[in-house]
Amino acid sequence: MKLSDLRPAPGATKSRKRVGRGPGSGHGKTSTKGNKGHNARSGGGKGGGFEGGQMPLYRRLPKRGFLPYGGRDDYAIVNLKSLGSFAANAVVEPEGLVKAGLIKNGERGRVKVLGGGEVEHALTVRVHAVSESAKAKIEAKGGRVEVLE
Repeated sequence: MKLSDLRPAPGATKSRKRVGRGPGSGHGKTSTKGNKGHNARSGGGKGGGFEGGQMPLYRRLPKRGFLPYGGRDDYAIVNLKSLGSFAANAVVEPEGLVKAGLIKNGERGRVKVLGGGEVEHALTVRVHAVSESAKAKIEAKGGRVEVLE
């Protein structure tokens, strides 16, 4: 037996309905679509979201909010308590955070450090944004904060 000899069991597969292939097929002329009407036409039928004449969901729900200039900046968030794995006087950069598994590789373009938890020792933190509380805690331990562009 070869791989090319394998076939489904008889009756296990059913050939698809080939409509519009002449009167001998039994599905010619109107191609099982009946006579005239919206649904008989090419591209006919109800649109997506149509609810039988009821006001559709996308029109019933209120539209709220506005984000100018293409939306907001999303940051990868890192709390101070997560920085405990770094050695004393180490430089904390987005690439180092990726290696430590604190952020994903695709998120290293925008990183923000928040003040959740405490930092054990002095660190030099080079990220794109730092909260005021995080900055105060880092500098209180003798560390430095550098904001990247």
